[in-house]
Amino acid sequence: MSIPQQRPLIGITTGDVNGIGIELIIKTFSDHRVLELCTPIVFASNKVINFYRKAITDSNFNYQSIKDFSRISHKQVNIFNCYEEEVAITPGQLTEIGGQYAVKSLIAATEALRDKKLHGLVTAPIHKKNTQSKDFDFTGHTPFLKYSFKANDVLMLMTAENFKVGLVTEHVPISEVAKYITREAIISKLNILKDSLIKDFGIDKPKIAVLGLNPHAGDEGLIGKEEEEIIKPAIKDAKHNMMVFGPYSADAFFARNQQQKFDAVLAMYHDQGLIPFKSLAIGEGVNYTAGLPAVRTSPDHGTAFDIAGKNKADASSFLAAIYSCIDIINNRQEYEENRKNPMKKVAPAILANAVDEKIEENEG
Repeated sequence: MSIPQQRPLIGITTGDVNGIGIELIIKTFSDHRVLELCTPIVFASNKVINFYRKAITDSNFNYQSIKDFSRISHKQVNIFNCYEEEVAITPGQLTEIGGQYAVKSLIAATEALRDKKLHGLVTAPIHKKNTQSKDFDFTGHTPFLKYSFKANDVLMLMTAENFKVGLVTEHVPISEVAKYITREAIISKLNILKDSLIKDFGIDKPKIAVLGLNPHAGDEGLIGKEEEEIIKPAIKDAKHNMMVFGPYSADAFFARNQQQKFDAVLAMYHDQGLIPFKSLAIGEGVNYTAGLPAVRTSPDHGTAFDIAGKNKADASSFLAAIYSCIDIINNRQEYEENRKNPMKKVAPAILANAVDEKIEENEG
């Protein structure tokens, strides 16, 4: 089934049914202006949605129930019923059921995305402990999507209006991080990052900063050898086809606000990149899986069990994930159109140069 040209169809997963995911969905799409930008399809069941809708008394959330994609309404939220049974919902509790139905939603939505029944996917937060099983042996969304799309490699890329941070390693214990920092891994992530900045974010000639692994970026080999033996050689190799700089000491880099000088930053491990990102993104950060043939975004926070079911969740990051998903879909389409017809992109530049030359001539 090919998707007709229209506002994008965005699949939405519920995440852990005991977390804040469904509350975020209800709050986000209670603002009907969002429906002017996309057609949301939530992979859940009516019963689960209604449980939370009753608790959010000030919502203006309406939906239609569907079981196949031929009945999609482009005027309201669509609940794609991917299960029918009663679900024991206990907001704020880490339960086996919460993880089981988070996975059901994710698998159904990912299949639809892979089958090109959707333009993009926005995932609500899951908990890594209760989603684990013999059938779902993944540490999060990113490795699952990599497996589902049979991608050679993907990049966890945190994005906000003011800057972007990608990770060489994701959910890896600190004691094991160094063994995953290889020349090949860094070059692979840099290539994905460069391509994503060009195709997904419309940045023609991106500048990328790379952080060191050790304190003070190794101090020329005095504090660890990874910078001298691995990271610097990887950067040197990457310079052949991109603008990449570093390695920079992570603490000084962000303290001096140097991220503003670059289009993206590649961090070596999770907390090195995400602590400054979440501190500076001001609650509107988005987690994007770069390197996939499809578009997937997510809010930059977790299940927030401490406030689940209390109508306290802030939907800002979830809404930002929706907007980012739409923007990336549009940017990819524009990139493909420009490749088919290069003059569409070149002509405005030629015109601008001609105008500049005319101005200079007149001023002369």
